[in-house]
Amino acid sequence: MNTTHYPHWPAGLPYTLTAPETSVYVNLQVSALRYPDKPAIIFYDSILSYAQMEAEVLALAGYLHQACGVQRGDRVLLDMQNSPQFIIAYFAILRADAMVVPVNPMLMTEELQHYVEDSQSAVAIVSQEIFSRIAPLVGKSGLKRVVVGTYSDYLTAPTELNVPDFVRAPRNVPAMEGVVAWHDAVAARHVPGPHIAGPDDLACMPYTSGTTGKPKGCIHTHRSVMFNSIASPTWSGPTIADTVSLAVLPFFHVTGMQSVMNATIYSGGAIVVLPRWDRDAAGQLITRYKVTSWTLIPTMMIDFLSNPRLAEYDISCLKRVSGGGAAMPAAIAQKLLDMTNQQYMEGYGLSETMAASHINPPQRMKQQCLGIPHFNVDSRIVDPVTLKELPPGEQGEIWIHGPQVFQGYWNDPKKTEEAFAELDGKRFFRSGDLGYMDPEGFFFFTDRLKRMINASGFKVWPAEVESMMYKHPAVQECCIIASRDPYRGETVKAVIVKRAGAEASAEDITQWAHEHMAAYKVPRIVEFVEALPKSATGKVMWRTLQEKEMAK
Repeated sequence: MNTTHYPHWPAGLPYTLTAPETSVYVNLQVSALRYPDKPAIIFYDSILSYAQMEAEVLALAGYLHQACGVQRGDRVLLDMQNSPQFIIAYFAILRADAMVVPVNPMLMTEELQHYVEDSQSAVAIVSQEIFSRIAPLVGKSGLKRVVVGTYSDYLTAPTELNVPDFVRAPRNVPAMEGVVAWHDAVAARHVPGPHIAGPDDLACMPYTSGTTGKPKGCIHTHRSVMFNSIASPTWSGPTIADTVSLAVLPFFHVTGMQSVMNATIYSGGAIVVLPRWDRDAAGQLITRYKVTSWTLIPTMMIDFLSNPRLAEYDISCLKRVSGGGAAMPAAIAQKLLDMTNQQYMEGYGLSETMAASHINPPQRMKQQCLGIPHFNVDSRIVDPVTLKELPPGEQGEIWIHGPQVFQGYWNDPKKTEEAFAELDGKRFFRSGDLGYMDPEGFFFFTDRLKRMINASGFKVWPAEVESMMYKHPAVQECCIIASRDPYRGETVKAVIVKRAGAEASAEDITQWAHEHMAAYKVPRIVEFVEALPKSATGKVMWRTLQEKEMAK
């Protein structure tokens, strides 16, 4: 067990936590019992209390049970932007003893088909503005029933805040076989059966991509989801119901899901929900509702602090500002500190660890640093070739052993076996990330063993984009690499060899990509070349292209 970091542990906290032996749904049940009239969700000045939220959850869970035939262990696709409906749907799926399959609402039909077929989801809960993308799959690919939510159903109070058109849009759910409006599903007030899911039942399956092929599901039980749901709010001090969290990170992603949504529900706090990033709305909501906790990515903070209207907002109420996905620039971190006396608390985690496995201690934060291993976590730096543990200062692969580590990849025993290794009698997850540990036990990221592009916190896997780009009639060969971007950190670049006689401009390629894949995956830069560099065995030497790009 690596204990080098113990001298820097938060004062008064134990090294280990004991998580509740219940399902994650019970966290909501307990908070609704304790704080029935307290705000649970704040949505553009419309407030839903804990009692109201639980009633909606039970009604939707009843619909899933009684009308959709959802059974224990079934997978239910959840495809929405941040909204009251996402939170309600998430807990309703858990209450129905099923497994949440959260997906990025930017995904297009072809991408969604893989998630539906791979997870074997017969039921999906989606939002109205993106329903058209999943509609072609209804009645096909095993998808039989879809509940369609309209965000404006939960705009129950007047507001002068800037509410986007897609949120204000009135209910308009098409009449289709197998499709029901959320409003009607909840209004039916079906009663769910007994809740029998326990800590070792299936709870949530976020998808992650890899160096090859399609995205793969990370199997999490209630036990692994529960752990970070309680660890995150405990780390910075007492877990209190007066927490007010601003939700700007997407809930489908494990950081927004765990560090914001699940952590706040466990605490009995209030979640201030923004469906899409808006720096002015964020400033107004922080001021109006005295937000105490804000988890975000560096690009959001850069945009927020550059706002000429910043002086109009009172952000002195913030007690914790945290995030990950990329290092926070030192100058931005200093500006935040000067304005709020808050240091940006950086952490590290993956879909496989259901958010944080490492985090900086509140009293000893280092910038551009992953932090120290979280509660109950044993993490090592290991030589990826010899599989021997390395001393402080030497670069190796980050290995993680802890209660938040996933059970394996869905229907992929080979990839699961490759993802784990044994050390000192423990089963460690091999992160695929390279880093080092300093003499004080703090971990730092240096590089990736896996091919991956980090565009504003969104992980883009080149192999997945390449496989889609090959469907373009003008593309003979394609290599996807990262290019530096002053705002996004990294952006996607396509290096393409065109088919003989093919006529296609960079703009044509980009436009086509927008129609076939999520926007964050779309190549922002397209370069045409005569040939791609290849090894003696004919394998494209992507690293050569990557190094050439980064050397510019």
